[in-house]
Amino acid sequence: MRVALRSLAVPALSAAMLAFAFLPLACGPQAAGSDHALAAQLKAQADAWDQAIIRKDAKAIAENMSGDFRHIDKSGDMSDRAAFLRDLLSPDLVIHPYGVEDFDIRIYGDCALLCGRTRMTGTYQGKPFRSHYRYIDTYVRQEGRWRVCSVQVTAVPE
Repeated sequence: MRVALRSLAVPALSAAMLAFAFLPLACGPQAAGSDHALAAQLKAQADAWDQAIIRKDAKAIAENMSGDFRHIDKSGDMSDRAAFLRDLLSPDLVIHPYGVEDFDIRIYGDCALLCGRTRMTGTYQGKPFRSHYRYIDTYVRQEGRWRVCSVQVTAVPE
């Protein structure tokens, strides 16, 4: 079966493929100059959140999180905001300063995906640990403020 597309006969499958080709233009990340400023703002916010986590600054950590926050850990287990804060702020956990590699931001209107790779070290109940993982933090703009609503990590084999 063929579908006419402006006097050009194209197979129906090709028309569908053409529609999918333009989908990224309609739904893809924004690329305007103001997005560079927003990306820089979100990067600074994410860096500040990392520092708050290392310092165990409960107020700063919580203020960066949405009320319906979810965390999916490297085992696939999910926790809510309260459980994430409780585990992160536990005196049993000490996280050493860490950096982010392969950092990337994609902005979609009121949603932004912040991705990277981290090599984390620290102690848990006095025993040292090492963790290498990729993550994706989903930020949403709510009431004029950007907050992280979801974090998912994937273990990277050493």
